[in-house]
Amino acid sequence: MRTDIQRYTLTYILIAISSVVYLFSALLSQSLIDMDMQTLVDMGALFGPLTVLKGEWWRLLSAMFLHGGMTHLLMNMFSLYIVGRGVEMYFDTKSYLSIYFFSGIIGGLVSLYMHPVSVGVGASGAIFGVFGALAGFFLAHRDRIASHSKAFMKDFGVIIAINLVIGLSIPSIDVSAHIGGLVVGFIGGFVLSKNPKWLLVYNTMMILVIMAFASYLPDQYAQTLF
Repeated sequence: MRTDIQRYTLTYILIAISSVVYLFSALLSQSLIDMDMQTLVDMGALFGPLTVLKGEWWRLLSAMFLHGGMTHLLMNMFSLYIVGRGVEMYFDTKSYLSIYFFSGIIGGLVSLYMHPVSVGVGASGAIFGVFGALAGFFLAHRDRIASHSKAFMKDFGVIIAINLVIGLSIPSIDVSAHIGGLVVGFIGGFVLSKNPKWLLVYNTMMILVIMAFASYLPDQYAQTLF
C-alpha cells in the first residue's frame, strides 16, 4: 500500500482532499449520507447567480472538491482511483494537474451555461477529463501500442457509456459537465502525449476558453434570468 501511495501520490492527494472536505460538509450538514444543499452552497458549490452574477468565480475550484452524498463521493473517488493512476503513469505532474483542473473548471462553466440556476458539485468533470486524457494518449500512440490501444478504447467506450447512462437517469448528475471535461481532457491527453513541451500552449488555450466563458456568461444570464 505504501509503495502504491508513493507511486501515485498525486491521485491519492486528490482523493484525500475530497474526502476531508466531504467529512467537513457532513459535519455541517449533520449527516454522513446526504449533504444539506444550503451547506454546499455556503461551502462553495456552483450556483449561477452567485458564481456569474456576483463574480464568485472561485466556486469553479471549490465545487470540484464538494459532493452531494456518500454515493456521489464513492463513485467519483473510485473512478479517480482507477483512471488517475493511469494518467500518473503516462503524464508528468504538471500535465496531470493541468488536465485535471482545466477539465473540472471548463466542465463547470459548461454546466453554468446549461443550468443557470442549478446547484453543482463534484469532481466528475475533472475525472471525465482524466478519462479523456487516457483516450487521447492511446489514440496518439495507437500505432506503437496497437493491441493495448484497441483494448483500452473498447473498455473506455463501455465505461463512458455506463457513466452517461447513469448521468441521464439521475437528475442530480450533470452530464454537460462530464462532456465538457471529457473534451478538455482528451485534447490535453492527445497534445501532451505527443510533446509535453506543449503544456504552455495547452494551458494558454484553456485559459482563453475560460476567459471567453467568463466574458459571455454574464450577458447570457442577464437575458435569461431577467
